Amino acid sequence: MVNAFFSKIYFPLVVLLFVYVLIAVRRIGSIRIKPWKVMLGGAVAVLITGQISPMEAVRAVNYDVIVFLFGMFIVGEAFGASGYMNHFSFRFFSKAKTYDQLLLYIIFSMGLLSPFFINDTMVIVATPMLIILGRKLDLSPKPLLLAMAFAVTTGSVFSPIGNPQNLLVALNGGIQNPFVTFFRYLTIPTLLNLFAVYVFIKAIYRKKGVNLRMESVSEEIKDAHLAKLSAISFYLTFLLIILKVVTVLFGFGDQFRLTYIAILACLPIVLLSPKRWQILRHIDWRTLVFFPSMFILMQSVWNTGVFQEMVRHFDAGAIPTILLLSAGTSQFISNVPFVSLYLPLLLLLNAETKALTALAAGSTIAGNLMILGAASNIIILQSAEKKGEIISFWDFSKVGIPLTTFQLFFYWCFLR
Repeated sequence: MVNAFFSKIYFPLVVLLFVYVLIAVRRIGSIRIKPWKVMLGGAVAVLITGQISPMEAVRAVNYDVIVFLFGMFIVGEAFGASGYMNHFSFRFFSKAKTYDQLLLYIIFSMGLLSPFFINDTMVIVATPMLIILGRKLDLSPKPLLLAMAFAVTTGSVFSPIGNPQNLLVALNGGIQNPFVTFFRYLTIPTLLNLFAVYVFIKAIYRKKGVNLRMESVSEEIKDAHLAKLSAISFYLTFLLIILKVVTVLFGFGDQFRLTYIAILACLPIVLLSPKRWQILRHIDWRTLVFFPSMFILMQSVWNTGVFQEMVRHFDAGAIPTILLLSAGTSQFISNVPFVSLYLPLLLLLNAETKALTALAAGSTIAGNLMILGAASNIIILQSAEKKGEIISFWDFSKVGIPLTTFQLFFYWCFLR
């Protein structure tokens, strides 16, 4: 009886804890821990022990999220492989004459692009570019990378396609016009919070506003044809977002799904580039394995009822509760798993739209608190290490903890 109770109630929780401890540790002796392998192992564990049936596991996967990520990863890979992103970013950054201006350019360019191209996609392309930029200017890349990390997380808040957790809320939360709703409630506080990123980076990484030798900054396009296709995909994404908003306003938005944006945006590259197979080989397949595995593991945890019982002791639909639980719990089970667990609870409570946008904002800003709070942070960390730049847990947290506290308070002021 005890063993049966443990198997049904606690086993999925033990698996979840084991998975995230391994992801947090990242290395045991000489063995490097791969997050996607650990999450896949967790999903397999709950499947083979009967915690979730194969058919329930199939239904647990949110295929809209997977298809959307697949399409945007193709666009992001084309940006990097063609040199399109580096070339035009360096031209843009060359307008900055001082270190302070460069920080502002990085924060607001990355922060305002991430709502439309997913923060994970942005950092895959931009991390090597900022390291090259810093070295060409004889600057430490660390503050530049941290500025980008906080900016892409913060900027992605006010778009339903800015990150996977927002996409989950938009797709499964029953929000009629997700773009208009997110922009309405979250644009102003997000823009102010982007400026807060600049203030906190400057306060902790003190550096005088020295003049920069921007004439040393340049980067040529590697593949002109692929760069043209990347540009088409870039502008097509914006046009499709506008089309999505218009279709909702005219009452037939349900027929134009968010996933169509990613599918149509990547088509110029898939159909017209002779390097399509090379691009497909190099997209982030590990993340595309990670997410279905996570959905299966989270469904098995949801089935235990433990999470629902835990939040029953709180006013689960209140904005302060949502923001604080999102920021705190996301540090232990990450933001996407947290949203996949908490969103069904809000729907059962018939929570208002503000509560759903608070869930998106809180779970996203949780990524700024500590380095393990968002997948984009891990991507930056791993990519930087490959280039010889080390960002420690403390490097991130000494900016992230005070910054996130301020940002959560700001969102609460606007959403209450």
